[in-house]
Amino acid sequence: MSDLLRPSSDPSVVEHAATLLAALRAAPPLTQCITNSVVTGFTANVLLALGAAPAMVDIVGEAGMFAGVASGLLVNLGTPTPEQRQAGLEAVDGATAAGTPWVLDPVAIGALPVRTALATQLAALRPTAIRGNASEILALAGLSAGGRGVDATDSTDAAAEAAVILAQRHGSIVAVSGPVDLVTDGERIVRIANGDELLTRVTGGGCALGAVMAAFLGAARLAPIPALDAVAAASLVYTIAAEHAAASSTGPGSFAVALLDALAAVQPQELAREARVEEVSR
Repeated sequence: MSDLLRPSSDPSVVEHAATLLAALRAAPPLTQCITNSVVTGFTANVLLALGAAPAMVDIVGEAGMFAGVASGLLVNLGTPTPEQRQAGLEAVDGATAAGTPWVLDPVAIGALPVRTALATQLAALRPTAIRGNASEILALAGLSAGGRGVDATDSTDAAAEAAVILAQRHGSIVAVSGPVDLVTDGERIVRIANGDELLTRVTGGGCALGAVMAAFLGAARLAPIPALDAVAAASLVYTIAAEHAAASSTGPGSFAVALLDALAAVQPQELAREARVEEVSR
């Protein structure tokens, strides 16, 4: 696909990231997370460290109601119990009715039938953003059978065309996480080369990013800033914080703690200096 791309003259992605980080801290977005039981606490702490307000509301009868007042919503399919599946669908209905932006994280889809069918059903409801690793994005687009559980077996570049297809099919921003993150709305494509390998060695490293994207989309409603820029901003802030955390860590355990500190400490003015971002258009 690289031969179809041309450089973009729009430098707004990093500028918008700085604006949104400041806006998020000035008015913390209430971020509803329907997420998997393995990462709930870590996800909440990531949002708190960043400056957002987490709300882990995933009970049927409450999820839809809460989505109507939340700033942003994450629906993560990591441990899709029957009640959580119903709560996720209910929350998406509430978010759609209220205009609340929402993020779908199709964890480990492809070979596993229950979550794969649910991810397809939710994607048809037009998420504001879809975030996954390359194998998950390829599986959701119907172009592969998925990866090895939650681990990707495909590269970000291999999923680029699938990301464009999904974005155009569902009117969503699609974010592919990997050594170089890719974010697209089907026309614009942003690649972000920040980050550190230690993110892959902490449970919840990827799942928490979906929640950060929901928070940035919530903050972008007040800016206003395009959804693609908000999703790219979330990835940029998160991966720059990961680099800061890795620099002071000795392994995955100290990195997990340092990441929270780095998210709390990262400043808007650091983004332009440290960002490794390329924006292109088809």
